[in-house]
Amino acid sequence: MRRAGARPLRLVALMALGAGCAATAAETPDYSNLPKWTSRAVPEARGDYRTLPDGKRAAVRYAGWTTRDFGTFRTYAYDDTRAEPPVQRATMPAGAVGDPPKGRALFLSRSKGPCVGCHLIPGADVWPAGSVGPDQSTIADRRLPDQYLYQVIWDPRVFFPNTTMPPWGTAGVFSTEEIVDLVAYLQTLKAPLAPETDADRSPFTRRRPVGFGDGLDATNNPAVLLAEDAESLWTARGSGGKACADCHEGGVRRAMRGVAVRYPKLVKAHGRVMSVEDFLAVHAPETTGRELPEESPENLHLTVLVKMVSNGLAVSVDTTSAEARAALARGKATFERRVGERNHACADCHTPERGANKFLGGRLLADVTSGMTRHFPVWRTSLGEVWDVRKRLQWCMTPLGANMLAADSVEYAELELYLTTFDNGRPLSVPGIRH
Repeated sequence: MRRAGARPLRLVALMALGAGCAATAAETPDYSNLPKWTSRAVPEARGDYRTLPDGKRAAVRYAGWTTRDFGTFRTYAYDDTRAEPPVQRATMPAGAVGDPPKGRALFLSRSKGPCVGCHLIPGADVWPAGSVGPDQSTIADRRLPDQYLYQVIWDPRVFFPNTTMPPWGTAGVFSTEEIVDLVAYLQTLKAPLAPETDADRSPFTRRRPVGFGDGLDATNNPAVLLAEDAESLWTARGSGGKACADCHEGGVRRAMRGVAVRYPKLVKAHGRVMSVEDFLAVHAPETTGRELPEESPENLHLTVLVKMVSNGLAVSVDTTSAEARAALARGKATFERRVGERNHACADCHTPERGANKFLGGRLLADVTSGMTRHFPVWRTSLGEVWDVRKRLQWCMTPLGANMLAADSVEYAELELYLTTFDNGRPLSVPGIRH
């Protein structure tokens, strides 16, 4: 029974989180005195490069990922002090006449955008279209000047300083001629529209995804079985002659209960914020002699096991200590920092006032205020493997056109800490399932 006048625990938790985040928002990020970090990740997760015979750089990334070097564009690295690309005004060439069919092909081109990732246009071949940007199906009926459309595509920040639309011309993605073709195509889009024959074609009538079933059911989520198999790592002795079980008595379920809900956190021995994965990558070799590099299957599966034993407990990362507040200020700044060829920030996709709860292509964008981390690591059904938050952050760099950092970088750790504050007070449930 609750005492008269007592506030529900859930409300108190939310108020505490709000107070912590509000305080963080007012603080100026301090990037001094951060440790230099040598990555303990597997080679493909370190953000490294190799030099090709022609002298150009190619990125070393996971198998199947692009090797393109996006070094022209700024990143999330704390020592990357480059500013956003300056806003560019552009004038459509006098007398230029575009080709509408070419413009439509460019609108659909995956190598360029695609523009349909954010905007709906007519056509049964338009799939999947997104809703982050406005529906352009009848834009020509607005009778907007060609010059206006040209400028909006070239660099929309001239008119909309906080837009989520990339500066396509400024970034060099679309050429002058291509933007002229895009303008010509947009000026053909008029009512009336043909009746929709498939409600899922339009992001405005498309059914929302409903999930993948019980993530903790071993018959439904293979990551549960992988975590159970990782119990052998808990008891296996490394080259140093010790095992995790030798120092953490009572078995993993007893010894680790309640540990994961406090991560990411500042680990004073290393002078930085660390996730469970980060800590395993340095602690295991130091204490047992066993290498558990970040993003290795062994590290990921053992992380799932350590987190699983705290399932049901409320996430409770530190938001109040001086060290945590400093890290959160940096993490929040990273969340809002626009990077890459697309000049996008995490906040552009994952805050309610921008892209959250809208479709980016066929994918519904998550809302950071609903919490995004308490189910990670997750099983990726489309790939048949476990992903943690860090690999997801690295993957996000690809569509942004930004070079990824090492999976165990301080920058990603503090960004993950900031994201995790929105899960504070909510029950941990690992592993999750994602497509």
